[in-house]
Amino acid sequence: MIAAVVLLEALALLGAAAWYAFELLTGAPVLTFWGAVFTLGLLLAFSTWLFAVGHYLFRGYRWTRAAALVAQLFVLTIGFPTMTAGLVMPGLAMIVPAVAAIIFLFHKDVIAYASRTGSTPGVL
Repeated sequence: MIAAVVLLEALALLGAAAWYAFELLTGAPVLTFWGAVFTLGLLLAFSTWLFAVGHYLFRGYRWTRAAALVAQLFVLTIGFPTMTAGLVMPGLAMIVPAVAAIIFLFHKDVIAYASRTGSTPGVL
């Protein structure tokens, strides 16, 4: 379930990056072009990172719990200001899955499942 939440967040971030790239290519006004390209690169890098976290979390690797927790904390730091700024539904759409994922990350079954250390060859 947590891997699904992380993968859906990665898809949402990839969609935001695609929308941002479309706006950038259609001539939306930006303060600096290279700053906008850097922001696009950050969106794509974070989306890629979330896809990797979701994949390896599903496979049961230990390091993914910390990475998923950090991602959820980032989502909360964006979701709360979004909600308090008057965009309640988008804010709740960020906050509710993040809080659920944080709660499930500390569940004993998840901790037991995510106990692989990567001692086999070919593991990141």
